Amino acid sequence: MSQEPSRKMEILLVEDNMEDANVTIQALRQGKVPCRLTLVCDAEEATRFLHREGEFARVPAPDLILLDMLLPKKEGNVLLAEVRAEEELKDIPVVVLTGSLVHRALLRAEELHVDGFMAKPVDLKKFVEVVKSLRRSWLTELVLTAVG
Repeated sequence: MSQEPSRKMEILLVEDNMEDANVTIQALRQGKVPCRLTLVCDAEEATRFLHREGEFARVPAPDLILLDMLLPKKEGNVLLAEVRAEEELKDIPVVVLTGSLVHRALLRAEELHVDGFMAKPVDLKKFVEVVKSLRRSWLTELVLTAVG
């Protein structure tokens, strides 16, 4: 019988609204999703995190990005385009957190792939299902990589 890897999933939450961030964090806790979450408040900080610059020099690479679309300094779709354009980042699953259906159309128009959409405020059950589904996929890849 195979054992599930003990490493927790690394999640990067890019969210400037602390109330929304708290709801997301609580949803992960209540859903008992084994993860370690890092919260950054804007796209520039997320970029530094993803490139492991400055204060983020020793952070682990995220296994999942939860991305708000309305961010200060740089919009979420701009950050997503940058992530998808970089070879070392392009395969990280991204779930967009948005309060507007307009963002879904915008991302389709810009041909930016996302692994899921969650309407804000986050619906606990749906959110946990999406994250657990991505976690199962991540665990399968992790196990196959370790075996292969």
